[in-house]
Amino acid sequence: MLNPGTMLSGRYEIIELVGSGGMSEVYKAKCHVLNRYVAIKVLKPEFSSDVNFVTKFRIEAQSAAGLSHPNIVNVYDVGEDNGIYYIVMELVEGTTLKEYIQAHGRIEPMQAIDFAIQIAQGLQAAHEHHTIHRDIKPQNIIMSNNGTLKVTDFGIARATTSTATQAVTTTVMGSVHYTSPEQARGGYSDEKSDIYSLGITMFEMLTGRVPFNGETTVAIAIKHIQEEMPSPKEFVPEIPSSVASIVLKCCQKSPDRRYQNMAEL
Repeated sequence: MLNPGTMLSGRYEIIELVGSGGMSEVYKAKCHVLNRYVAIKVLKPEFSSDVNFVTKFRIEAQSAAGLSHPNIVNVYDVGEDNGIYYIVMELVEGTTLKEYIQAHGRIEPMQAIDFAIQIAQGLQAAHEHHTIHRDIKPQNIIMSNNGTLKVTDFGIARATTSTATQAVTTTVMGSVHYTSPEQARGGYSDEKSDIYSLGITMFEMLTGRVPFNGETTVAIAIKHIQEEMPSPKEFVPEIPSSVASIVLKCCQKSPDRRYQNMAEL
């Protein structure tokens, strides 16, 4: 963990820790060159000596840095300072979609549709740059204070044209409650895997719960592969049938039966 006041590359002053994930920690920092506040994702020390993790981290930065869209958290810079690897990102003041659902319960259909469209627009921009997110979930959607939703943490994103990325993403990743059947099997995943995960996210927005639960991650993964997807109307009957149909089409077991791209969704 970096202490407040630490300077990275003589430019970024660490202010405070704002979050922590499996591979990295996120800090609020001040860029003294452009005089603005930023978010800095720093690779945890135990991984910085691991060539594979450093490679993953750099791939994350490269795939995300090529994306610029109002519904994606922008990446400004990537660097290394005395073995500290970091990514500099737009600082978004707000809350995660997960926290919003936990605080408010289920979201009314019209607002859920607005949220889903914003997420889909961000992902469409990423897919057009051959970048798959592979870990879409409410925890990775930030709601800014002005109401804009932004997709963040392309941490296990795969550039579909990059064989180098495929080599470091062979294990099943992502969060099991939102993972597509093909990801749960450890098979090939593409843009339609993000469509499935967005469908599960829509289900949670509309109902306040996820469709599949279990005692273990394996049990939940098996449900994604084998069990029929429940309609959100089973839990909230007043959800419009048309909206429920969109969720169910996103969450078809076979990728070929889902929407074929984000624009279509």
